[in-house]
Amino acid sequence: MKRVIDLTISLVALLLLSPLIIILAILVRFKMGSPILFTQERPGLNGEPFYLYKFRTMKDLRDSQGNPLSDELRLTSFGKLLRKYSLDEFPQLLNVVKGEMSLVGPRPFLMEYLPLYTEDQMKRHNVKPGITGWAQVNGRNAITWEEKFNLDIWYVKNQSLLLDLKILTLTAIKVTKKEGISQQGQVTMEKFNGSNEVM
Repeated sequence: MKRVIDLTISLVALLLLSPLIIILAILVRFKMGSPILFTQERPGLNGEPFYLYKFRTMKDLRDSQGNPLSDELRLTSFGKLLRKYSLDEFPQLLNVVKGEMSLVGPRPFLMEYLPLYTEDQMKRHNVKPGITGWAQVNGRNAITWEEKFNLDIWYVKNQSLLLDLKILTLTAIKVTKKEGISQQGQVTMEKFNGSNEVM
């Protein structure tokens, strides 16, 4: 049932939002160049990798050694606007249509974090990752890694269609209020360095 709901809502959303998505794609191309989409390998169900889609929010600026500059320096004002209203997440509807993600589930972190998880933390991969999730409506990037993992694991153990509906409703409210976009002193969220630092 969840897959049917995911597919139905995603296809309808893509259809209704297509004019806005096209406009955003043109603006990203004009303001930041190519590629329009940011793609990155992330762990999905059972930790299996897939490529996540987002609109680009950063420029490809590098130092004299060819290393990327800090996120703070590469993040553009237009990119901040996209993140502020979660507009950069729209391409992930394609991930949902492809069956790689769900509308609701734990957000997919970086592949490099997988070896750092405890056995309990790995339980967040017992379900498909989501565009939004229980951690997103309870602090998003403004909470600690420990809190994120605890909230994700709680969702895995208590997931239901009613809970998903609640999360989708709260997500709309959070986006409107622009809450929890970044952690204090960070552009988004500090890097996860293992359970010894958070547990």
